[in-house]
Amino acid sequence: MDGFKKRLSESVQLRLSVSLSLAILIIALVAGVFAYFSAFEEAHEMQDETLRQVAILFDRQHMTLAYPEHGATVADEDEESRIVVQYLSDSSKVVGDDSTPLPLPVTLADGLSTQNVGDEPFRVLVKTIAHGQRIAVAQEMGARNKDARESALRSLLPFLILFPVLLLVVADLLRKMFRPIAVLSSEIDQRAEQALHPIEDNPLPSEVRPFVVAINRLLERVSQSMESQRRFVADAAHELRSPLTALSLQAERLAAADMSVVARERLLPLRRGIERGRNLIDQLLMLAQVQSTSSLSPSRVCVHQIFRRVLEDLHPLAEAKQIDIGVEGEHDVQVMANDVDLLTLLKNLVDNAIRYTPNAGRVDLAVVVDGGRALLQIKDTGPGIAVDERERVFDPFYRSLGSHELGSGLGLSIVKATAERLGAEVQLGFADENRKQGLCVSVWLPLGRQE
Repeated sequence: MDGFKKRLSESVQLRLSVSLSLAILIIALVAGVFAYFSAFEEAHEMQDETLRQVAILFDRQHMTLAYPEHGATVADEDEESRIVVQYLSDSSKVVGDDSTPLPLPVTLADGLSTQNVGDEPFRVLVKTIAHGQRIAVAQEMGARNKDARESALRSLLPFLILFPVLLLVVADLLRKMFRPIAVLSSEIDQRAEQALHPIEDNPLPSEVRPFVVAINRLLERVSQSMESQRRFVADAAHELRSPLTALSLQAERLAAADMSVVARERLLPLRRGIERGRNLIDQLLMLAQVQSTSSLSPSRVCVHQIFRRVLEDLHPLAEAKQIDIGVEGEHDVQVMANDVDLLTLLKNLVDNAIRYTPNAGRVDLAVVVDGGRALLQIKDTGPGIAVDERERVFDPFYRSLGSHELGSGLGLSIVKATAERLGAEVQLGFADENRKQGLCVSVWLPLGRQE
């Protein structure tokens, strides 16, 4: 019950549905009660009119009465709803049998009245006919009330049918009215982090449009803020690249000069720090580029062609660590992607695999068709990534504890941003699930359209 109250207080659609249902129920009850009693009274009036018509017919046709003999019956006679016609003066001939006249008072005035005969009430119409005689037309009240109730209950059938139909119609109308809002909510929830384009407000009700306009203004401010941050990062990286390049050149010249062994030992970590700074700046520029909203249109790209470009660029790094790197399988697959973004994504993944794979290790690249999509996999024999860290490693500057490899922590952040631009899905796992060793990065991409 508390859960329903909470939903009722939070949901406008549920409150509106419950309110309309209660209003329909109250109106249906009031209308049903009114219809029941109206039909009940109308049935009694029609029964009274029937008594009048019988009396008029008796007078017009100048009929005479002959009471049935004791025990005589008429075929198809309904004892409950039968109408009794008798001379009022014959009320004294009552001998206690149903075939004899009713013991009605002789002094009854003309018109309709309700009289108790024995233990049963009768509706009696007294009329003076043309010959001066007075007749009584009577009917049992029990039969009259039974017929009236049945007629009144039949008048309630439309309400009993329409009430659930109206509830279903109201529920369906409310669901259709709130459907654009639900669709809008689902659309916003499925947006990527960088998707800050305005929300379409054409199919929405006018009451919701001011809210959508406010959200669009907020999205515009957020987009401007993020663009300012990206420009700042890019400008700062550009400004830092020149002095670091100059420092790198000075360090190379210094290494060519004559110096003591101690000085040369101290020069080596300096050159490594400068190189690490240059790599960090390059990755910052790359991250700012892939996080920008602008992107080239996708086209059909051969995956093996991108693999070859990645291997050409990173083969010296793998050769320095004596890592066996190559492509598994000869079957090529075409995907719908921008070749620059795909090259950036794969190059960062392979670079990350080479850096964290021990000397004389192995890095394998492969592509297959899986479930109507292209599946690209990069496997290495490194330490892998723990399950509880697989979400955090995509955060900028996050590096796993216990890693002795120098890095900036931006590689997988670039992979995540590039995958969002490509509409790709990235999943991390172990290369060897049994031993929980090695890293396997799986990337799903849409297949290229057949020409």
